[in-house]
Amino acid sequence: MHLVDWIVVIGYLGYVVFDGIRRSRATEEVRGYFLANRSLPWWAVGLSIMATQMSAITLVGTTGQAYDSGMRFIQFYFGLPFAMIILCVTVVPFFYRANVFTAYEYLENRFDAKTRSLTSFFFLVSRGLSCGVIISAPAVILSIVLGWNLEATVLAIGLPTVLYTMLGGVQAVTWADVKQMVVIFVGMAVVVIVLVSRLPEDVSLTGALGIAGAVGHLETIDLSFDLSETYTFWSGMLGGLFLMLSYFGCDQSQVQRFLTAKSVSQGRTSLLMSAVLKIPMQFVILLIGVLVFVFFHFNSAPLLFNPVTESQMRGVPEYRQLEAEYEVVTDSLRTASSELARNSGDEAARSRYLESFEKRRDVRSRAVELVKSSQDNASYNDVNYVFPAFVTRYLPIGVVGLIIAAIFAAAMSSIAAELNSLATASVMDFYRRHYRKEAPDRHYLLVSKVATAFWGLMACGVAIYAVQLGSLIEVVNKFGSFFYGSVLGVFILAIGTRWATSNGAFFGLLAGMTTVGIVSLTTEISFLWYNVVGAVAVIATGLLFAAFERAGLRR
Repeated sequence: MHLVDWIVVIGYLGYVVFDGIRRSRATEEVRGYFLANRSLPWWAVGLSIMATQMSAITLVGTTGQAYDSGMRFIQFYFGLPFAMIILCVTVVPFFYRANVFTAYEYLENRFDAKTRSLTSFFFLVSRGLSCGVIISAPAVILSIVLGWNLEATVLAIGLPTVLYTMLGGVQAVTWADVKQMVVIFVGMAVVVIVLVSRLPEDVSLTGALGIAGAVGHLETIDLSFDLSETYTFWSGMLGGLFLMLSYFGCDQSQVQRFLTAKSVSQGRTSLLMSAVLKIPMQFVILLIGVLVFVFFHFNSAPLLFNPVTESQMRGVPEYRQLEAEYEVVTDSLRTASSELARNSGDEAARSRYLESFEKRRDVRSRAVELVKSSQDNASYNDVNYVFPAFVTRYLPIGVVGLIIAAIFAAAMSSIAAELNSLATASVMDFYRRHYRKEAPDRHYLLVSKVATAFWGLMACGVAIYAVQLGSLIEVVNKFGSFFYGSVLGVFILAIGTRWATSNGAFFGLLAGMTTVGIVSLTTEISFLWYNVVGAVAVIATGLLFAAFERAGLRR
């Protein structure tokens, strides 16, 4: 990177860390450290909710996925607005008026301590794993820019984030999120402008989108009802609805956000803000991935987007032959793309384009298979390197720094939010509840900082493995979907039914997790449906237990 880019990145990230440490003055009490004394405005909480979910995965993983398969991922969010409305009516007033630190405290008030502890434990496992994936995304970027190995890069990102999260608490997390979202909105706008401006003079934006449409990259709605297909209208509306209800309503990383608002009404407004803005924002991010896909039709694209693997493979004769073939088919694709962009209605032009596109895709597929066989790496996937490759090779000086700053700021803010919520659940649901019930705030703050450090180091370990798992945006949602539906089922029993019992909730949760595990191992059902399966299993088991217990009492 150019010196100007380094100044932009270091200056912005330095300010975020400094501001986080500065806000540690307002965290001398547990309530201030975890809940900001319920003093934050709705708009800051709303941006924090969006930022916590967004992370660098959205910029790196989603753009890479759009490059690879188009806009269909947008269906994943179709259930979000409905989920937010439901949560505003139900969960927000319940949690806020219960005066709790964690969502799982409410479960003890409604059921018992074992249900609270088990649910919180599942949160810690799922969120601890996903936090590692969140670190993986920016680690990909920095390893490319600096040429560092992945392990060193993960630690370089994770450790500073742990430091300012330990010191600043939720105040630092929320205001860092606000800064992050401003930078990301600006960065996305700049990237779109650059992509459109770098199209050939004879290719309009409409023509460019026509190229993407020719291979199905603009398809946004799939009405087929196929449980094995991840991104369809129905999986988004049903599976996505259950996922969003659980994530925003039962996951401590999100519940803690709206518990910091000044009132119930402001907590509701913060959620509705995300309901209104999330889908349009996600659409733009996916569109960026599609535009990068078109951009690499007219500009040189690497055969492999992972630069380390690309460098290693150049010593393999078969790979060098594939590179030469790739150059030939790329030139042919460039010509066919220009022709199709100028004559979008010409079927002959469309056929020539599709033929050239399939030839280039075939060469790239053979290169990927060569990597898998020669490096004994069956899980190799470089979709997460697509956007970084575009940013570092083609964006102008200064803009590179801005985009990388946006990606790292997104990562650090999301990681901080996750670590803060993990520490909150660890201390409040386990340490204070079961080990030391009475102690001064200073003691609990110290334990909270130790817990933050522990979860941060664990997340770094997960991150090193997660980057090899494929599309990061899918990986993090797969992690969550194993747990979210079952946790949601417990809260439905707690809030939506009067006759549910503590044993029903506890064993229902175990039944839900077991059912999801069996379904994932024995069927081809997409992970989005795990959320429905888990919730239904918990509710059915819980109500069955309640019926048996009531019948026993009558005897």
